Amino acid sequence: MISLAEFFEINHEIILFIYGLGFFVLGFAIILQLRRSSRLELARSLRWLAAFGIVHAFHEWGELFIPIQAAYLDGAFIRLLYSAHLFLLAASFVCLFGFGVALLGPAGKARWLRFIPMIVLTAWAVVSYGVLYPNMTDFPLWRNAAATLARYFIGFPGGMLAAYGLRKHTLQRIRPFNAPRIERMLQAAGLSLGIYAILSGLIPPPVNFFPGNWVNSITFTQAAGFPPWIFRSLISLVIALTIIRALEIFDIEAERRIEALEQQQIIAAEHERLARELHDGAIQKVYTAGLLVESASRLAKSGSEVEARLDKAVTVLDDAVADLRRNLAELRTSSAYPVEPLSSLLENIAADPRYNSMVKIKLTSSLDTSSKLTPGRTGHFSAIVNEALSNAVRHSQAQNVEILAEDTGERLKVVIQDDGIGLSDKANAGYGLRNMRDRARLLNGSINFSANKGTTITLEIPWTD
Repeated sequence: MISLAEFFEINHEIILFIYGLGFFVLGFAIILQLRRSSRLELARSLRWLAAFGIVHAFHEWGELFIPIQAAYLDGAFIRLLYSAHLFLLAASFVCLFGFGVALLGPAGKARWLRFIPMIVLTAWAVVSYGVLYPNMTDFPLWRNAAATLARYFIGFPGGMLAAYGLRKHTLQRIRPFNAPRIERMLQAAGLSLGIYAILSGLIPPPVNFFPGNWVNSITFTQAAGFPPWIFRSLISLVIALTIIRALEIFDIEAERRIEALEQQQIIAAEHERLARELHDGAIQKVYTAGLLVESASRLAKSGSEVEARLDKAVTVLDDAVADLRRNLAELRTSSAYPVEPLSSLLENIAADPRYNSMVKIKLTSSLDTSSKLTPGRTGHFSAIVNEALSNAVRHSQAQNVEILAEDTGERLKVVIQDDGIGLSDKANAGYGLRNMRDRARLLNGSINFSANKGTTITLEIPWTD
């Protein structure tokens, strides 16, 4: 019966393949996630971790395939492959280093930090290929020495920096999402990265300088009973599993952004409804009552008590109208639109991060820079476009939205088309579409909805009231 150490040695190639596969799956899963938009620094930083996973996987697989090629290829070419293989190791550690730097130095802050990984890689390459290689005649010894330097000066600090950066980012930016499971996954990933930094950065191949001549893969195997790459393989699987599970944070972020967008739409619609009711209902009734009281005052005997009281009633009603108009103005403050060119208005809406961070918006406008609407009409027009984009984000599952605006002479025509799932049967009865139709009628225009490989909204309104 063979021992565990012998079992692992016999299955060395299989375990190395799984080791590389764990990091490759990690990198590939992150790459699939990167097509989505996020405002978290984690999303931008994960590009470095994806690169680390892919590059490190190829490095580990090189341990399997280069010895196979050695039986068929020239020795000089094999040395070239091993040199490239060594560079992949250093490059993967640099990507891990970059992941930590990106988490700790987000865009716009301490930009000089982003150059550290490349500076470290350049310094290692100069020492390894420019100093050690010409002065060491034994190629395997040179490989071990260069790999040890990469592990000591890039792998270990890069891994520890990545572990610290991920933990700090989790506490500061992920914890407020109140998603404890994802927070635990990220904390486990940070801890695993720290363990990986120790196992991969401080346990090099045997070398003849300190501390590699004391602590190396051979002495570790003798002490633990297993080679270090066994533990590294297990850690790679843990890192891949925890990071992939933690990627759900971007789904939660998107859901909450959509929820906030819906809340803003509901509040804006409610403000608009209250404003209309105040204007068309309460203000008109109070104003009419004031006119009636004022006419009654003229019928009263001059200087009488009745005339005095009616005059006071008129004053109170006038104050009530003024208060109602002030409240109406406050309700419309958040939806007041300045008179600005429609081309600029559409550009601002298309650039709104509430929308373009969720879908890709393409604006094509032939409108002249002097093309404008009155403030009230601008408000209705902007609300229709915003509602259309909001629906594309919240309901249509669209990836792309195209806005086409043109001046047809006496009318303004705007076409908004997305590549989503189209309109459902329930959508036509929804408040959003009814609100868009109501606003189009207020603009004395027309709006049409069609579903053909997505949703197309066509709005045509006259330029004048």
